[in-house]
Amino acid sequence: MELVDQFLRKINYLRISVTDRCDLRCVYCMKEKMEFLPKKEILTLEEIERLSDNFIDLGVEKIRLTGGEPLVRKDIIKLIEKLNYKKNSTNLKEITLTTNGTLLKNYSYELKQNGVNRINVSLDTIDEDKYNQITRFGKIKNVFDGINEAKKNKIKIKINTVVFKNFNEMELENLIEWSNSNNHDLTFIEVMPMDETDSPRDLQFVPLNKIYEKLDLIYNFKKTNDNTGGPAKYYKSDKLKIKIGFITPLTNNFCESCNRVRISSTGKLYMCLGQNDYVDFREIMRSDRSDDFIKEKIRFALSIKPKKHDFMINSEIKPYMKRHMNVTGG
Repeated sequence: MELVDQFLRKINYLRISVTDRCDLRCVYCMKEKMEFLPKKEILTLEEIERLSDNFIDLGVEKIRLTGGEPLVRKDIIKLIEKLNYKKNSTNLKEITLTTNGTLLKNYSYELKQNGVNRINVSLDTIDEDKYNQITRFGKIKNVFDGINEAKKNKIKIKINTVVFKNFNEMELENLIEWSNSNNHDLTFIEVMPMDETDSPRDLQFVPLNKIYEKLDLIYNFKKTNDNTGGPAKYYKSDKLKIKIGFITPLTNNFCESCNRVRISSTGKLYMCLGQNDYVDFREIMRSDRSDDFIKEKIRFALSIKPKKHDFMINSEIKPYMKRHMNVTGG
């Protein structure tokens, strides 16, 4: 069975935020003094599994767990273990996650044992002081230790770097060289106009087409057809053994090939990260609806999935999306 939207795009990739909580406070993701959601508003692990089962039945092949920070969710390994069992008998082919890496040292072995073979690690600088600054209190040593532990357990790592104005623009070549020496593919991402943080989005945003042009002069990029199931466009260079990706929701819309939807930590299915429309599956599940009804609502959601997102950043338009990234999921 295939799940397709109204534009006949095959939807086989589900991203699930398992928590809005995080052990960092990255300045582009959330405010310094965040009020996290009450526990009763967050999907239980049993509800996440049930919703996943229905998506898998309809054709979803890849599930990415996000947050907040997914590894701060109590008993997250139990959920991953249950999802991993499904790979033998269902459509599901891959479970992966996006993490800030601070807890990887503790969880890498269990992740690998439960079928997680690759992960994305969000890392916007390799400078210790600047890392502490952008995360507000993080220690980069914890991330490096976690990455090393994941490598020991043969988990493939891709680094995700948000390019942030007046913060890491001049460090990108260093990040490429560090990633290359550690054999980690690297993806650069534009700041997205989610809800306001402590500084305006237009003062954070850097257009990646300009960044690409500068880096291309150094690395002479060659376009590849490689794809990991997400929105990044990847390039290779004769000077590098890794791939460099660019995710450009504002300067180069990638919506024609969209294959994904996302569930927020509160159970809202967002058909598009750049739209505010949703279907509330927490309320559906807690009103004792059947799996057939859930599948019907999933199909309905896909029938109204928009053709493209409406991301825009300028000083005149505020706020942008009506939710923070830690609730929606990265």
